[in-house]
Amino acid sequence: MWVVKLGGSLFDSDHLSNWLALLAQAGSTVIVPGGGPFADQVRRAQRRWRFDQSSAHNMALLAMEQFGRMVCGVQPGLRAAASRSQVAEVLARGETPVWLPSAMVMAESAIEHSWGVTSDSLAVWLCGELGIGRLLLVKSAPLQGARIAVAELEESGMIDSQFGAYLRQTPIHAWVLSAGEHGRFPALHQGDASLATEIVTT
Repeated sequence: MWVVKLGGSLFDSDHLSNWLALLAQAGSTVIVPGGGPFADQVRRAQRRWRFDQSSAHNMALLAMEQFGRMVCGVQPGLRAAASRSQVAEVLARGETPVWLPSAMVMAESAIEHSWGVTSDSLAVWLCGELGIGRLLLVKSAPLQGARIAVAELEESGMIDSQFGAYLRQTPIHAWVLSAGEHGRFPALHQGDASLATEIVTT
């Protein structure tokens, strides 16, 4: 099983349709959508109206859901799923669930309400909740090398600031592919981890 987090930056990428087609056919995969331009609008609204972090956090979850609903509308075979049982039902039908995070995340008081915890960290959290051991982050920028330190990704701003903390406490393996590397995904999905850059915590 895999969790695949689609970066919100793919909203403006010509590669998004390739990823959606692959993921719809992959099987044994749960998609976590980023917030994309919908989350950007939340950031703008918070700067303008200066509302609290909890409100922004909950609005950002809904931004993820908007992107998730969008990709379900774009690609047949993707189905929205807001709970563990719905994820299981979609997988059992041979389709690919797109996680809508609000219900599960709002019910979890331990998750920090800040911009330090975005869809990246929530993808790790979902792996733990569903007992899935492999996570792929799909980002717009390409990476070089077989491994990259989580601290380096955090410093570059490619992932949120709490991703490393979540990764250290969750027994999973995580990798990164760029948007343009969608051709590598089928072999990675089948177990060839050499095709992606592994995120390491040390």
